[in-house]
Amino acid sequence: MTSKSAQGLSTETIDEQAIGQYLQQHPDLFDRHPQLLTRLRLVHPRTGTTVSLIERQVEVLREKQAASEQKLADFVRVARANDVLADKIHRFTRRLLRTADSAQALVQIEASLREDFDAEHAVLVLPVVAGDPRVTTDGASRFVRAVSGDDPILKSFESLFGSGRPRCGQVRDSQRDFLFGNDSAAIGSVALIPLPALVPPGTVPPGLLAIGSVERDRFHPGMSTEFLSRMAELIADSISRP
Repeated sequence: MTSKSAQGLSTETIDEQAIGQYLQQHPDLFDRHPQLLTRLRLVHPRTGTTVSLIERQVEVLREKQAASEQKLADFVRVARANDVLADKIHRFTRRLLRTADSAQALVQIEASLREDFDAEHAVLVLPVVAGDPRVTTDGASRFVRAVSGDDPILKSFESLFGSGRPRCGQVRDSQRDFLFGNDSAAIGSVALIPLPALVPPGTVPPGLLAIGSVERDRFHPGMSTEFLSRMAELIADSISRP
């Protein structure tokens, strides 16, 4: 330790951590020495002026309360957003339950994405084999992209199919052009949602739902994808019917 003089008194400079530990171990220090409360002065973090210890404590408590209120507000906002999304998924499910076959289901999937989810740029990629009777695109030709199961473009989605989980954010230029065609230049972010396998694994690659947005931050890697996975399951079940 080093010593220095202050106002003619020799004082010792001790470690700040030791001071903190001492104050924690002796919370009654200021009860035993109340004069310290009036003599201590601290710098206000925003104004730069000096304030008493009590004033600084009050400010710290206010900051903690403001942080807690912000966390609560964020929690409520997320909860409300999830409620809205859950209601949309419910409507989406009811639409599919009212369909009689895969052709009707495809029409309702496209309509729900556009009307309930504001997804103006959406495409359902369905790899098929020649003569496959499962997929009928009548009424949804702009929405459904039926491609050969051995189409080279599908190889660029192999990691997505392998993970089986939705992926949000940016995509390769070749993928964006394939999915959105003439609208690709306007797409700022994309949600790629692989479908559960409609046929035995290895026959053809799984399908995928791609939703594009002109907003760059609408779909981002940090967002929750639980609801997207549920939608993929509903879609796969509904279009696997004759």
